[in-house]
Amino acid sequence: MSAHRLQPGDTAPDFTLTDQDGESVSLASLRGSGVILFFYPAAMTPGCTTEACDFRDSLAPLQAAGYAVLGISRDDEAKLRRFRERDGLTYDLLSDPDRTVHEAYGAWGEKTNYGKVVEGVLRSTFVIDADGRIEHALYNVKATGHVARVRGLLGLAA
Repeated sequence: MSAHRLQPGDTAPDFTLTDQDGESVSLASLRGSGVILFFYPAAMTPGCTTEACDFRDSLAPLQAAGYAVLGISRDDEAKLRRFRERDGLTYDLLSDPDRTVHEAYGAWGEKTNYGKVVEGVLRSTFVIDADGRIEHALYNVKATGHVARVRGLLGLAA
């Protein structure tokens, strides 16, 4: 089963999910500013920690360029809260336990893990403009070096 992939210019699928504190966050409420949405497999795992900390360390220039950052995983709110506290993450982490939003963005599907084909989270990042359209859709990204690539696409020096 191959997931539907979003393309630049597509309207970003709207959603409302709860964050690490149980507060509702909707994409529609962020219209008027850009959003960087990244999907990661699991909080507190090595690759996801690397990626989340890279976004944390790049937050100031991303925010200065008009982007909010949101991480999405299938983890529950309590695990997201622990992850945020443990690693000093300064942006919201959203819980998508039934993977509805993952599927809407094409961030769920078949992947190869240690030589076996499995179904799971496809580490993906979406840059959404102030009008709610996809600027960049990056699928199957590597945790390391990925945030620098996003900054380069946005013309922000590393």
